[in-house]
Amino acid sequence: MHVVKNDTVKILTGKYSGKTGKVLKVFPDQNRLIVEGVNIIKKHTKPSQKNPQGGIIEKESTIHVSNVMVIDPKTNEPTRVGYKFLEDGTKVRISKKSGEMLRS
Repeated sequence: MHVVKNDTVKILTGKYSGKTGKVLKVFPDQNRLIVEGVNIIKKHTKPSQKNPQGGIIEKESTIHVSNVMVIDPKTNEPTRVGYKFLEDGTKVRISKKSGEMLRS
């Protein structure tokens, strides 16, 4: 999967297209992720000990990984992700646009 937690991504399609946000959680088995402030849903909750009031809570829902692109740290534009092996044998993600190494 080309996106990891704490990456900054740009939404390509859908209601929130053009927005950018930080990845909060990644679900690799489902190819989905949660982006901060994107795909907000309203969830109706019953009163419980944790939330004695209950009510309607707004929270982020998952979006498919194919609908986002990683933001290049050098140019601040969306870029594809490539992989490269360093001399010590570690595999790192790189930006296809600038060649800059992405934080993992």
